[in-house]
Amino acid sequence: MSVTLVTGVIGDDIHNIGIKVLEHALRNNGFNIVSLGIGVSQKEFIDAAIETKADGILVSSLSGHAKVLSEGFRQKCTEAGLENILLYIGGHLFIGDDKWEDVHTYFEDLGYNRVYPASTLPEEVIAALKSDFQQRGRQL
Repeated sequence: MSVTLVTGVIGDDIHNIGIKVLEHALRNNGFNIVSLGIGVSQKEFIDAAIETKADGILVSSLSGHAKVLSEGFRQKCTEAGLENILLYIGGHLFIGDDKWEDVHTYFEDLGYNRVYPASTLPEEVIAALKSDFQQRGRQL
């Protein structure tokens, strides 16, 4: 059973190296990747997830503007019929001196299942995906 993941860089962010590395690792581990590239809106993520019947959305951001760009995303997913989709976000998600614990909690409160700093290795994301899908009864 193949798992489809929609990936992209949210908003006006043009930093794509991290998501490209992650996409490569995910493909090498058997995931089907729908890469939307850079400058992706919440609507584009949702439309792609619906069109491809995706199992998850992985959002990247390095500009530090993810706090603003991600507000209401889970709610919009739910309104579009994607209430059970896995949502991950990672990168340099904020600007300022916020403690990582506070940033992590902020994004969890927005409805993200997993939140990662920019230093996260692909293997950690892959392990989390496998665990999350296994908990949902999906064997990878």
